[in-house]
Amino acid sequence: MLANLLYGLYERRLGGQVRRAGGLPRHIGIILDGNRRHGQQQGLTDPRAIYAAGARKLDDVLDWCADLGVAAVTLWVLSTDNLGRPLDQVSGILGAIEGKMRSLATDPAIHRRRVRVQAIGRLDLLPASTVAAIEAACRATSAYEAMVLTIAVAYGGREEIVDAVRALLDAVAREGGSLADASARVDAETIGRHLYLTGLPDPDLIIRTSGEIRLSGFLLWQSAHSEFYFSDVYWPAFRRIDFLRAIRAYQQRSRRYGQ
Repeated sequence: MLANLLYGLYERRLGGQVRRAGGLPRHIGIILDGNRRHGQQQGLTDPRAIYAAGARKLDDVLDWCADLGVAAVTLWVLSTDNLGRPLDQVSGILGAIEGKMRSLATDPAIHRRRVRVQAIGRLDLLPASTVAAIEAACRATSAYEAMVLTIAVAYGGREEIVDAVRALLDAVAREGGSLADASARVDAETIGRHLYLTGLPDPDLIIRTSGEIRLSGFLLWQSAHSEFYFSDVYWPAFRRIDFLRAIRAYQQRSRRYGQ
């Protein structure tokens, strides 16, 4: 009881500090790491139960971001590398994604906050049922623009850049251009227009949970000037104070964009 009281007091104090400091990130990217290790701590052995716990955390994060007025959130839930894991683990992850995407399509909070859901990655690598659940959530929220929630699934940063270059080459070919024409058009701005997240600002802050200190390919192009925050907490146990600490750390940094 006392611990809960102290936690609540500290959370309110931290929240007040963050609001008074200003300079909040417009776009936050989060690498959701530590689901399996958290499951081991909790004695969970069923992959579906392990990853369902992580999926439930999404609701909290959306609450926290909406409370601070964060306009865009991108969550990396499944990498292309993850698809090479044992079948039961992949099935557990996909099952959690399907369940969460179905619930987002009808979630009153999503519609009340006017959150637009979108997905990035090589969705063609996913089962049809997973793609259908993702598309249902995207369709149900396509008219909203108060907040953009992007789910990165079957996503890899190198694959994104490869796909962007291919899209650029295809566009030139459709116009009847030559390889020399395509080469002449290659620059950072043009490639950027073909990336998955075109239309959104680059992430100001990228958070990774579980204590791992690496990006693992997350938003390689867009993170050139992002601030990074690495939390020791496993994703399903990520708390509001952990989130607010990340925001506070971001606010305390001086962003010079290489200048």
